[in-house]
Amino acid sequence: MRAFVFTDPSLARHAGRFVWLALDTEKPGNAALRKRLKVLALPTFFVLDPTDEKVALRWVGGATAPQLAHILDDGARAVAHGAHGVDAQLARADSLYGEGEYAAAAERYRAALAAAPVAWPHRGRAVESLLFAWSQADRNEECALLALAELPRMRHTSSAGNVAASGLDAAIALPAAHPRRRGLIDTLETATREIVADTALVMAADDRSGAYIALLDAREDAGDTDGRRGVAAAWAGFLEGQAARARTPEQRAVFDSHRLSAYIELGEPARAIPMLEASERDLPGDYNPPARLATAYKAMKRWDEALAASDRAMAKVYGPRMLLVLQTRADIFAGRGDSTATRATLEQALQTAESFPAGQRSESSIAAIRKKLAALH
Repeated sequence: MRAFVFTDPSLARHAGRFVWLALDTEKPGNAALRKRLKVLALPTFFVLDPTDEKVALRWVGGATAPQLAHILDDGARAVAHGAHGVDAQLARADSLYGEGEYAAAAERYRAALAAAPVAWPHRGRAVESLLFAWSQADRNEECALLALAELPRMRHTSSAGNVAASGLDAAIALPAAHPRRRGLIDTLETATREIVADTALVMAADDRSGAYIALLDAREDAGDTDGRRGVAAAWAGFLEGQAARARTPEQRAVFDSHRLSAYIELGEPARAIPMLEASERDLPGDYNPPARLATAYKAMKRWDEALAASDRAMAKVYGPRMLLVLQTRADIFAGRGDSTATRATLEQALQTAESFPAGQRSESSIAAIRKKLAALH
């Protein structure tokens, strides 16, 4: 968003309409606000009402410049209480969603969608928000069926990729014995394939990339190794094309994480080394390039180079992201056969995880580290 969207000239008209704030959720001083805002995923965008600082609108994930413009307009309208009819129902749903009241928000979004005209301009945002709200309660059947029902309307919009991929993920998460599971997966997988292949469809690059990930999961669920590799190759090709068109190092590095994942998926992590070395040179203050180099070298079993890259990442990383670097570091030591260093690194990760304040502390991360430690006995 910072590299591609916020600099779009079409957004200039919004510059003076809001007080802008970027929140670094890794800093301990921001933990309390992260907890109050109930930040579950990054990026998340909020429009706050200045009279009481309550969330008037929340958007989870990226957006194109036109999508962001609509979000800002809707947020301003919600703060001004200027919505009427079905738009007022949407504003109430947004308020509940913004406060993390997902069950109540979902009912409001459903009511708004049921009452809205077919060409309602807010339909995509309402559907995406409802899908996310239901996903928080593992209401996978409802998510899959909603995506299936809405895709004909969403097919040629910027929401298409997210709606299809969210529905496909939900279908895959259904119990194996569910009577509609296979049919839902097949239909939503076909729709997702059509969307990622539609180069004329304007959608955020990370949304298209996320749709490729859903397709990978679908081929894994089907036990189709060759098909999964084919998806990974197409995914890598898409990301390489996006990176080649980047105008700045920051824009190019946006795609590093998913490119690395695609190359590892293909069994070719060495393909990531040149791009990550370039990013480390171009972005010397960023921990991500050396952290990703450590992951790439680990996949190649080049332990010494992996550890050296991890050292460089450790010198820069802070906050909860440190746990990712430490756990990769523990895996590197394990790969080298150094059980003492593996245990010491996991103990450092556990101590770090337990030291985070509320809002940053993750009980699931702590449990995962404890499980790894227990497995060393």
